[in-house]
Amino acid sequence: MRLLVIEDEPDLLAGLARALRKEGYAVDTAADGEDGLFKAEGADYDAVVLDVMLPRLDGWTVLARLRARKRTPVLMLTARDASTDRVRGLDGGADDYLVKPFDLPELLARVRALIRRGAHQPRPALTIGEVRIDTVARTVEHAGAVVPLTAREYALLEYLALHRGEVITRTALYEHLFGDEDSTLSNLIDVHVFNLRKKLGPDVIATRRGHGYVIA
Repeated sequence: MRLLVIEDEPDLLAGLARALRKEGYAVDTAADGEDGLFKAEGADYDAVVLDVMLPRLDGWTVLARLRARKRTPVLMLTARDASTDRVRGLDGGADDYLVKPFDLPELLARVRALIRRGAHQPRPALTIGEVRIDTVARTVEHAGAVVPLTAREYALLEYLALHRGEVITRTALYEHLFGDEDSTLSNLIDVHVFNLRKKLGPDVIATRRGHGYVIA
């Protein structure tokens, strides 16, 4: 899953990006509203973490302009906990609202919930035949046994499972699994799919030649 964090406090921005990458997300960052809006409009993110008080363009303006073009899930961050601010954010199109200072586990949980809702999969556990994906613990079981996956393998499997029945092109998978700082190889998606089939069985992920991959 690919996330965008728009935050002007350098330490908080770096800390959030580090924590999210540790969870296996591909993360892009922006330190002001103008750059954040440019990135949010130019890529298909699975969620955006958006601070309210930003230079150049504030979070309200970024949200309004983004909502005119996209439905990307947005979690707003602010140091202001007045109910009027929360109402303004939610009425303006934000999907969730978190007041600073916040606990990191809560932010991670809210991001996971946003991603599930954005994919119309509200349940935290996804089942595909004998494969069970726990999106909270970020673990995978096959026939009741835990299967160790790399962070990228898990991200690929989770994305296809959240979009079950949809054929996802390799280009779309690259866009959702790799951030701006990642170096990618042209066959990396194919390698991850090959490894997932070895670990979970050959029929979990189907290939649609000339189009992409799908979990039926």
